Amino acid sequence: MQVSPSKELSQYIKHYLFLDNTETAVQKFRLFSDGNTGLVFSVKSKLISGINKYEVKEYLPASFLYGQLNGFKDLYSENEITLIIVVFQPSGINQLLGIPASEFHDSIIPVEDIFDKKITALQDSLIQQNNQIRAELLNCFFRSLINAKKSSNQFIIDHSLNFIIASKGHFSIKQLVEYTGYTERHLERKFQECIGLNPKKFGNVVRLHHFLKLLKDKPDNTNLTTICYDAGFSDQSHLIKDFKKHTGITPTEYVYSTGKLTNNLIKRFPSSSF
Repeated sequence: MQVSPSKELSQYIKHYLFLDNTETAVQKFRLFSDGNTGLVFSVKSKLISGINKYEVKEYLPASFLYGQLNGFKDLYSENEITLIIVVFQPSGINQLLGIPASEFHDSIIPVEDIFDKKITALQDSLIQQNNQIRAELLNCFFRSLINAKKSSNQFIIDHSLNFIIASKGHFSIKQLVEYTGYTERHLERKFQECIGLNPKKFGNVVRLHHFLKLLKDKPDNTNLTTICYDAGFSDQSHLIKDFKKHTGITPTEYVYSTGKLTNNLIKRFPSSSF
């Protein structure tokens, strides 16, 4: 279930996701980049990041923030889980907290290390509520962050993001420099600070998700090669290489051997052990 934040939060938060999985056998999930930072509350049982050579399970914090990902991360559950995910806008977490997004890059961080003590009270409140009330609680919490933060000038980033998203990730740095009027070095510095990825890497993620959208909406008689070119890839081998870099699987595997939970979270089939 996907829910939009309140209007005043929309520049910081893309949406809230509420996911339930009732399986009690071991389940494997794959998280990959969608160009956004996320905050995850696991309100029934903790997710597992893996198991070491001594067969000791490594549990993730009950609630955590994940930054921009280099590739993908595999997560596991062994009990029923309920996930509440706050998906931020590309520069949302930087705007809200004033912390360089590069500090979260490719990391999973307990929420207590990022937010004040109010986050503990929020975690406790989310457990017993229905999704409508959960969304209201999240809105209230993040509105308090807006009230406490200093305003910042986001013109360069907003202008650049609009260009990259409008081009569906198919652009050159030279084109971005000409469009914004800023140097490549300046753009890269601002992107690392506000988003956690440089412009080209962010564009690659945008292009990948444009491909996924085309794949989802494709007519039955459309083949993969056609979608590949429509998404801006030079050829199918380039697509497969880029796709595997981000997701660890091929486009064909994605279509036939995964469950699509969100834009960047898939359930791998068949269920595997650790």
